[in-house]
Amino acid sequence: MNWRNTKHHYGALSMALHWAMLLLIAAVYASIELRGFFPKGSGLRQDMKTWHFTLGLSVLVLVMLRLAVALTSTVPRIQPEPARWQHRLARLAHFALYGLMLGMPLLGWLALSAQGKSIPFFGMQLPQLVAENRSLADWAEDIHEAFGSVGYALIGVHAAAALFHHYLIRDNTLRRMLPWGRTDGTRLP
Repeated sequence: MNWRNTKHHYGALSMALHWAMLLLIAAVYASIELRGFFPKGSGLRQDMKTWHFTLGLSVLVLVMLRLAVALTSTVPRIQPEPARWQHRLARLAHFALYGLMLGMPLLGWLALSAQGKSIPFFGMQLPQLVAENRSLADWAEDIHEAFGSVGYALIGVHAAAALFHHYLIRDNTLRRMLPWGRTDGTRLP
C-alpha cells in the first residue's frame, strides 16, 4: 500500500490519520461522558477530566498534521462521479468537521485558561492563553459544550453519508478510505 494518496485511493498516511482521529475523538467524548459515573470530587472523576483535556489537545495536534497532509495530497476521485450538489455538501461537511476539530480544543484551552486552571498535556502544563476572566471562561465553556453536541451530529452524518454512498449509491466513497478497499474500480459487496 502506498503512503501517499493516488487518484483512486487514500494512502496509508491519510487512512492512519483519519482512523486515529476517529479513535481519539471517541476517547475525548468517552472521557467526558464517563466522568458522570464517578462522584463529584473523586479522584477518578478528576482523572477523566484530565484525560478529556489531554486527549482534546491531542486532537489539535493531530488535526494540524491532517491538514498539512490534506493540503499537500491528491484527493482520490469518487467513481461514479456524484452530483455537483453532493460534492458541495461533502465539502461543507468536511469544512465543519475540520472546524470542530480545530475549534473545540482551542475553546477548551481558552476556557481552562480563563478559569485560571492549569492546562495538562501528558504530564506537562501548557501556557495559559489569557488571564483569568470569569465571563470569558463561561462563554468559552458554553460554546465548547454546545459545539460538543453539534459534534455528535456531524460525526453521525459523516458516518451515515459514507454508509449511504457504499450501500445505496454503491460508489467508492467509503472504499477509498478502507485499507482493504479495492482500488481497481470493482465493487465490494
